[in-house]
Amino acid sequence: MTTKANAPGGTSAAGLRGVAAATSSISDVNGEEGELIYQGYNIHDLAEHSTFEEVIFLLWNKRLPGSSELSELERSIRDAYEVPSEVIALIKQFPREADPIDVLRTAVSALEFYDNDARNLRREVSVKTAIKLTAQFPTLVAAADRIRRGLEPIKPDPNLNIAANFLYQLKGERPSEHDAHIFDVCLILHADHELNASTFTARVVAGTLADMYASVTAAIGALSGPLHGGANTNVMKTLLEIGSSENVEPYIKKALAEKRKIMGFGHAVYRTEDPRATHLRKFSKEMGKAAGDSKWYEMSRKIEEVIMREKGLFPNVDFFSASTYYMMGIPLDLYTPIFAVSRISGWTGHILEQYADNKLIRPRAEYVGGRDVPYVTIDKR
Repeated sequence: MTTKANAPGGTSAAGLRGVAAATSSISDVNGEEGELIYQGYNIHDLAEHSTFEEVIFLLWNKRLPGSSELSELERSIRDAYEVPSEVIALIKQFPREADPIDVLRTAVSALEFYDNDARNLRREVSVKTAIKLTAQFPTLVAAADRIRRGLEPIKPDPNLNIAANFLYQLKGERPSEHDAHIFDVCLILHADHELNASTFTARVVAGTLADMYASVTAAIGALSGPLHGGANTNVMKTLLEIGSSENVEPYIKKALAEKRKIMGFGHAVYRTEDPRATHLRKFSKEMGKAAGDSKWYEMSRKIEEVIMREKGLFPNVDFFSASTYYMMGIPLDLYTPIFAVSRISGWTGHILEQYADNKLIRPRAEYVGGRDVPYVTIDKR
């Protein structure tokens, strides 16, 4: 582990690469083996057999739920779907052209005003807050999209799980079982990923004993930056710009020659295939087949082949999620808010973990400025 000594001349790590800044049981990434686990469970097993609600329980409680525990969590989440009317009214005041991730950030901050227990950090109360946030994120994202299109938000359906209810509130019609299942697994795949930028931000803010709303708002702020969120949106923009499979190779080769980054490839941690991409590749193919239009999947596979041949890079979670969401009819600028709809489960899990064994997170900086510089009065400068 690289550390920073208190005395001048200590070592530092740019971007905190390789620095263990916290202990956590929530998730672990083995970049060399291409493995992701949540509380000890392999992501492949969870994607094949679990549900997003079950994964939420796992992230918060370090174990899978029993049937009665899962039913209780599902009921609690569905009871909390509805957002305070004052927050919906606030969203209606925002500019229609506002970026949806910024709308989500501001709306989540406002939610705190309507929770009398917001600053009660006891575990049992904080779990209730986590339930509210996890339940209301999808409602906020769907409502914000409809409002900017001049439509009224759709009331949540307590008979639907998080994935199906979000698609229903977004489009105004119940999704097919196929789409709802794929979206549910997408939420599982994005639920947590160790100490990424937004999760670390959430833990830093929680470490000050700020409440969960403040910590999550800060996490959304970190996610809004283009080096963290937005990659799958840019992947889809690239696909749309390329237009057809025959244009893929010349486009990618030209982009590489011009040293332009092709979004959706490579990762700060993984040195082999991102295990989440394995499932999303399959979903992209399934969505294309179901729609009778495999264009975007076939283009994505062609890009994958060219990048592997030219650069030796594997696709990450963002690459195939782009075409999967596009085939669901989800607007491009909602991809990052949808990431938050999933990652709120991980953010809140980390906040709960931080509260349980808290220590203020206060790293040092390696000073590289001057020393003993004489002060010169302003009349002599």
